Amino acid sequence: MSDGTAIEWTDATWNPVTGCTKITRGCDNCYAARFAERWRGVPGHPFENGFDLTLRPERVGQPLRWKRPRMIFVNSMSDLFHKKVPRHFIDSVFDTMEAAHWHTFQVLTKRSSPMRNYLRARYGEERGPSHIWCGVSVEDTSGVPRITHLRDSPAGVRFLSVEPLIGAVGEMDLTGIDWVIAGGESGPGARPIHLEWVREVRDQCLAQNVAFFFKQWGGLRPKSGGRELDGQEWNQFPETRLEAL
Repeated sequence: MSDGTAIEWTDATWNPVTGCTKITRGCDNCYAARFAERWRGVPGHPFENGFDLTLRPERVGQPLRWKRPRMIFVNSMSDLFHKKVPRHFIDSVFDTMEAAHWHTFQVLTKRSSPMRNYLRARYGEERGPSHIWCGVSVEDTSGVPRITHLRDSPAGVRFLSVEPLIGAVGEMDLTGIDWVIAGGESGPGARPIHLEWVREVRDQCLAQNVAFFFKQWGGLRPKSGGRELDGQEWNQFPETRLEAL
């Protein structure tokens, strides 16, 4: 767990699973894979096995020992709903999140249908705990169907990460969605982001009364292009977050 992060929309990260496999164009320049693979083969390093999927049961209880409330990005270095993560292990992660109710947890996936199926099995027809936020990535029009899977998920809070935004997303039905994050790609080989793509996302959020957060323009470094969109920073959070402040 990292108490502190450069990610603008969260306070800390927690990685009970690390490693993943690429499944969409949005994964092509994955920062987590790039970081982990630097350490492959280094004896004793946490990423000795690079970005191979690795369960880390010793980390599952970490948030319970962290007493000051935080917003925690779950598995910033993996995807909890990867097909090789056993159901019982996902259960243990959710058990911890439910018990550590003083924190806010942000679970993000590209594997939207497995997440939907899991949440339905765990919570049935009722919305899950309001301090457990579940989201899906949408990098361009190809990711838009994940929004339907998310809408059909009984998550306490539902959010989209439109990042890295590598193409226009087109029309989105944001019914039942509480929050949208957008941002450009960063790092070596970062693909360009276009102003009209970002405006399209923001304007749909404004029209449908959904909180909008613009993280970055991206570039070689995350801060290269700043965060202003049309002369201002967009730092909106869902109402549940505002109530907790």
